[in-house]
Amino acid sequence: MNSQRVRLGDLSVAFVDNLADAVRSHGLDPCPLLEEYGLDAARRAEPRARLSIPRYMRLGHAAIQFTGDPALGLRMGQLGLLNRLGLAGVTAQQAPTVREAARLLTRFEPLYAQNYRGQSSLLEDSRGAWLRFYSISPYNAYNRFVVDAVLTGWFCQLNRLCGGQLRLERVQIEFPDPGYGERYQEVFGCPVEFAATTNQLRLDQANLALRNPEHSPGTWRQLLEICERELERLTRTRSLRERVVHLLGPLLHGREPDLEEVATRLQMPSWTLRRKLAEEGTGFRSILNDTRRDLAMTYIRDTDLTFGEIAYLLGFASAEAFQRAFKRWSEQTPGDYRRTQRQGT
Repeated sequence: MNSQRVRLGDLSVAFVDNLADAVRSHGLDPCPLLEEYGLDAARRAEPRARLSIPRYMRLGHAAIQFTGDPALGLRMGQLGLLNRLGLAGVTAQQAPTVREAARLLTRFEPLYAQNYRGQSSLLEDSRGAWLRFYSISPYNAYNRFVVDAVLTGWFCQLNRLCGGQLRLERVQIEFPDPGYGERYQEVFGCPVEFAATTNQLRLDQANLALRNPEHSPGTWRQLLEICERELERLTRTRSLRERVVHLLGPLLHGREPDLEEVATRLQMPSWTLRRKLAEEGTGFRSILNDTRRDLAMTYIRDTDLTFGEIAYLLGFASAEAFQRAFKRWSEQTPGDYRRTQRQGT
């Protein structure tokens, strides 16, 4: 695996439109800021154009500083439109119910956003469902706004879908109250729990069943078929090695996953996974080491995470163990590597 090609994730440049609208809501012109990040109108109009996750986080942080509004992510979510999620968003607009729209937004999330850290999910039970956004901890000034924008966006978009009738039971957010906790209550209109174990919205069965008055059955089914084809196109060329790498990101946090766990996620016996990887000329331990190495270089190069935080994200027992491993991989300390990369840009 070429470390220069590893990406922490990317998303549709249409997300930038939400940020631009949030900046405008403060009476400010977002264009100079967007152009500074190479996001002029022509770039944002390119079909399937994507923006890297680290660049998006830096842009969001710059916008927060520009507006002086630490809760800018909440404003972004309030102003977000489903059609800015591309094909998946346009399809969700035709969903018959809130439930089907939520299912679609999570199932087809890779069409508009991909993050090595995980994928969103709708966890249904007999009383309702949790609409969950994966963890992006450790949290800092560069990424809290992402959680704010996603959770608020989901609520506001689904609320518009059913004509403004949606009521949440509660909201859970992983990080502590960032100092503007009252703003969450204003947006969601329900109890908000900070320092929770995950980021998620709770909907009961009655709210999941709320209907979309603009639903068109034929259009809905046709758009669903197109989404399925697009998702299949994105995934069909993956080798088994690439599928293993894709699974490792969310599993590495704070620990080291083993072959048996990955085999279970791939729904195959561990001996079958071992044999098939051998047929591709590799093995699980080799993939794990390569993935850690390449992600380490990407985190150091493209983010401002501390080395202790990076060690946690890569499943090392300590920052010292990570630094020893990095020195073996690159013959440089993480600090030297970061300085070298920053000087070269």
